[in-house]
Amino acid sequence: MKNSFIDFTGRVCLITGAGSPSGIGFCTAKILGELGAKVALVATTDRIFQRAEELCSLGIYAKGYIADLMDRSQVEAVISKISEDFGSIDVLVNNAGMTQVGEEEDFSDFMHVTYERWDTSIDRNLNITFNVTKCVLPLMVENKYGRIVNVSSVTGPVVSNPGEAAYSAAKAAVIGMSKAIAIEVGTSNITVNNVLPGWIATASQTESEAQGGYNTPMRRSADAAEVANAIVFLASDKASYITGESLVVDGGNTIQEYKGDSKYYY
Repeated sequence: MKNSFIDFTGRVCLITGAGSPSGIGFCTAKILGELGAKVALVATTDRIFQRAEELCSLGIYAKGYIADLMDRSQVEAVISKISEDFGSIDVLVNNAGMTQVGEEEDFSDFMHVTYERWDTSIDRNLNITFNVTKCVLPLMVENKYGRIVNVSSVTGPVVSNPGEAAYSAAKAAVIGMSKAIAIEVGTSNITVNNVLPGWIATASQTESEAQGGYNTPMRRSADAAEVANAIVFLASDKASYITGESLVVDGGNTIQEYKGDSKYYY
């Protein structure tokens, strides 16, 4: 029986950064597919084909594509191919960013971060979203319909950490960019919103990040589905009058002032 509240039947959904089997992107794709969507998945390695096969085995229409979304020529090519294969793109989930397979994160403090590392972080965490959105948006404007959901972070727009100046700057910029785009395309029946995850228990979560999750009011990190469900709602027709907004999904972490061991306070 189909879900009576949210239905994506007939919609084509593009999800970037969907290569990890435990990540937010793939989880979002699975939920969208289960709700009737046709799904296009993009990642930087051939593991994306495994993710697409997994969805197909569940009866979901899905195809995987490889592209380096920091390379604008590759972005143009893959969006053109997806549009050709699916006929349209109704929903865009900009999840790609943060890290790529085979590359380590750099946590150099601001005074010691190299120009190269700064530029790479901005490219990965801001320009990927810009690159893909710029290519997809004309298709949505032509069709007079679109839902864009950007996966930003609480890091940058709300809080930050040492060694994450570039990441914070990029994720905060995504919010500002989204607001401007939302104003520009509102009359085309297109919404642009953001989901801001906090601590998330994926395969890449570190021990320190897990401890951060333990010290939230919920006393745990979120699982990928808890973020994906927020994305799916904002991508649905049920959120048709919500645009330019940011939904924090962090278990209440950023509303609390004290974040130490609970035995010292509450």
